[in-house]
Amino acid sequence: MLGLHDIIGMCECTEEEIRAVAMHENIPDAIATELAEYLITSEDGVPKIRKIIVEDIRIAKRAGNTEKEMQLNEVLKHFIATHPEYPTTG
Repeated sequence: MLGLHDIIGMCECTEEEIRAVAMHENIPDAIATELAEYLITSEDGVPKIRKIIVEDIRIAKRAGNTEKEMQLNEVLKHFIATHPEYPTTG
């Protein structure tokens, strides 16, 4: 039986990126892994994941959760660095 770490290991996204998707969509990490993998391999998926992370940052900022905001900023920086072929505007 596959565990969550096995499932995450099969995805092109990091665990932190998957958790951002899970938080944004309010779904379990295992399902977020499947969604993230689908998005990362779709034509417009990388910009969608980037938008999800940006929205999560805004939510954390509005809530005054600076620790979460800083953590998600690092996730975003890593995501952009690992997918430089996509524009960062929007």
